[in-house]
Amino acid sequence: DAIRIDHFRGFVAYWEIPADEPTAMNGRWVTSPGTELFEALLAERSELPLIAEDLGIITEDVIALRKRYGLPGMKILQFAFDSDGKNPYLPHNHTRDTVIYTGTHDNNTTLGWYQGLPEPLRERINQYFAHPNEPMPWPLIKSALASPARWAMMPFQDLLELDAQHRMNTPGTTDGNWRWRFHWDQVDAGLADRMKALNVLYSRQPG
Repeated sequence: DAIRIDHFRGFVAYWEIPADEPTAMNGRWVTSPGTELFEALLAERSELPLIAEDLGIITEDVIALRKRYGLPGMKILQFAFDSDGKNPYLPHNHTRDTVIYTGTHDNNTTLGWYQGLPEPLRERINQYFAHPNEPMPWPLIKSALASPARWAMMPFQDLLELDAQHRMNTPGTTDGNWRWRFHWDQVDAGLADRMKALNVLYSRQPG
């Protein structure tokens, strides 16, 4: 098991906002005692079973802190297709010290995301995966499992091939979040065998 630390960049510096400010616009960056914290944790145990959420604009000092303590970072496949082939979220650019996600609780479902894209971007994604006859989200699921990333994660909504109506959370909103529940009649009888076969194919089975 591992614990994911949200906003890992806050262990290098955090955005301090005066208490009387109505928004987060006015503030300043304050240096954090990240090294001291992780050294204290290491003094209590030999390894740190942590995942660093290092999404967004990440500076070199944040990368250095993560690597210093051997913490895997995160890559989201839904972020991979808005630039060129050097995009770090593309599977061919992944490294071992990574946890790859098709999407997270803050993203749309992969099917909902794909359906909402403009046609040229959908075509680019289809060309990348070269699976024209395989419906979403399975090309992304397979790509996550085939990635060199240490761990591969996908929301249950993706395994169930669900659309945007089944999204878990929409950041910045207050209505309808964290209410999604699955029903057993949504689970295909062959899903477990399919996932087992894919995990064996990509050498991700336990043991």
